[in-house]
Amino acid sequence: MNTSTYRCWAEIDRSALRHNAAVVRERIGSAELLAVVKANGYGHGMVGVAQALAEDSQLFGVALPEERWTIAERGFIASVSTFDEAQDFDRMTSGAPVAVNFKVDTGMGRMGVPEAEALDVFKRASALLHIKIHSVSTHLPVSNEDAEYTREELLRFGKIVKQFRDEAPGNYKAHVLQSAGVLAFADPIFDIVRGGIVLYGISPMPEFQKLLKPAMTWKTRIALVRDMPKGSSISYGRTFITPRKMRIATLSAGYADGYPRHLSNRDADVLVRGRRCALLGRVTMDLIMIDVSEVKDVDVGDEAVLLGRQGDQEISCAELAERAGTITWEIITRIGSRVRRVYV
Repeated sequence: MNTSTYRCWAEIDRSALRHNAAVVRERIGSAELLAVVKANGYGHGMVGVAQALAEDSQLFGVALPEERWTIAERGFIASVSTFDEAQDFDRMTSGAPVAVNFKVDTGMGRMGVPEAEALDVFKRASALLHIKIHSVSTHLPVSNEDAEYTREELLRFGKIVKQFRDEAPGNYKAHVLQSAGVLAFADPIFDIVRGGIVLYGISPMPEFQKLLKPAMTWKTRIALVRDMPKGSSISYGRTFITPRKMRIATLSAGYADGYPRHLSNRDADVLVRGRRCALLGRVTMDLIMIDVSEVKDVDVGDEAVLLGRQGDQEISCAELAERAGTITWEIITRIGSRVRRVYV
């Protein structure tokens, strides 16, 4: 792998992806694994992730096959939240039935048929001539925050599935558990499990992080090294003034690459030659500045790690999220298209 010409890139460890899939598989037994690769594989590259997990997953979850005709023609399994949506798919074909996932809203308030109406709508949708119910699902809104609510929600969903199967029998499956659900609530498992951020080696619950291997190391290069005198201002707004003579390195990454501007002046670090180097001043569009005063023999072209491990040090996704005042999901999914993905 030759990355010598790259200014900013993300190395994706395929063995880590497979390790994390094995962690999920160990917890779910014979249930099918649906690997969620939406948002460009959570920033890791959708195609590369799907290729790495092809033997570990029975299904892949995407978010934006936007045209219903394409969904129907190419055999995607569409999620439907209303009878009208199911009816639209039913009208699209006179041939093989269109497979759909029937979504129930048990507390997320985002998509799905409201719980009280679900049985009636399900019976009508499942009776449509060109619709095949592949599965029934819901989503857990607080599985990493509120265990009591989540347990109660799982019981409610179990009752809904039983009602469906009693009153509208069929060979359809059920799924609800996502990453946090797999880690903390793997009973009942149902028939399919949706592995999301857990597959990328990031736990939604800190106590489970030790089980996983982060799959991404996000790197850039030092573009410039300068010795700056005391009293020098760094970046827009002059929010950092050097308190002493400092060696400052400029890195080829910025918020246009997805490095959060909210990390500005928030005690964030970057790794250079295995040492933590403080981010200085505001993050700019294409460049950031760091303090390399304590790094021996630092030079233009050296690799700098924005996210991941170098030597004995690590900048975790959770650390960056905490510093930026956001969540781990946003850190990785906002990494831009001009950041090369390299699979190792």
